[in-house]
Amino acid sequence: MAKYILQRCLWMIVTLLATGFIIFTILYFTPGDPARIFSSSTASEADITVLRHQMGLDRPYLVQLGDFLYRAFFKLDFGNSYIYKVPVFQEMANRLPRTLAIGLFAMVLNLIIGLSLGIFAGTHEGKWQDSATMAVAMIFISTPDFWVALMMIVLFAAKLGWLPAYGIGGPQYYIMPVICAALGGIAVNARQTRSSILGVFREDFVTTARSKGQAESVVVRKHMLPNALMPIITGIGIGFSRIVVGSAIIENVFSIPGVGLYMLNALNSRDYPVIRGTTLFFAAYTAVIMLLVDLIYSFVDPRIKSRFFSRK
Repeated sequence: MAKYILQRCLWMIVTLLATGFIIFTILYFTPGDPARIFSSSTASEADITVLRHQMGLDRPYLVQLGDFLYRAFFKLDFGNSYIYKVPVFQEMANRLPRTLAIGLFAMVLNLIIGLSLGIFAGTHEGKWQDSATMAVAMIFISTPDFWVALMMIVLFAAKLGWLPAYGIGGPQYYIMPVICAALGGIAVNARQTRSSILGVFREDFVTTARSKGQAESVVVRKHMLPNALMPIITGIGIGFSRIVVGSAIIENVFSIPGVGLYMLNALNSRDYPVIRGTTLFFAAYTAVIMLLVDLIYSFVDPRIKSRFFSRK
């Protein structure tokens, strides 16, 4: 197992290096001059030239690329934000707990509600319960997150006054963002769970368990669900990655100062150090989540463990 994890970590480093190279190159050749953008309207060409030198933008492409990769991967230094004038890594560390809190609580809802709906629909195939559950899931999938967020603000904040509309504070500030972030994942997880349950619903081992007189709840919990977990785990891993990486919309609507909003503001303002830093962070986060998913596979399915984790 250690050898497999080491190989995956090495590939992760290669992936992050490629991501850093691509995002730096794209931003370097993007039309526009950040020094001119962040200069005052009264700045002269000489002032802009001085600012460009201070930003390090007057150096050759390869020199800038090498400096960025060296500082990012060996010093965890993504530079200072053009807007906030503070180190990008420090600002991300301050904002990350809010983004992770929304993602973690949304995944808890995703798992509890999504799995329950999927099992309920799968065990009632072709009945009205199945159709109703899948109809609700389709609505959740088709509805844009930002529209749901706006409607929740109108209803629960403006009309009823139950919850704050934006900002951060106590737990009540996270209720609407968490629910909004979880809805799409609940729908995807419910559909995936239903498909997985239907895939094993009529297998011989399930029929044997029923013939022994075991209760349907026991059959589902002990026989069907463990054998249907593989695609469900994949969906959960992708969903957890999606919630955090796609946090910009939720954080923007609810004005939550997390990593997603940090990146969105940087994109709108051409804050290149922040864009590069947050892109690398999201790439690393996604790679780690996928590695954890693969490791969980080995504990769920012994066949995978014997094939990939027992090599000498």
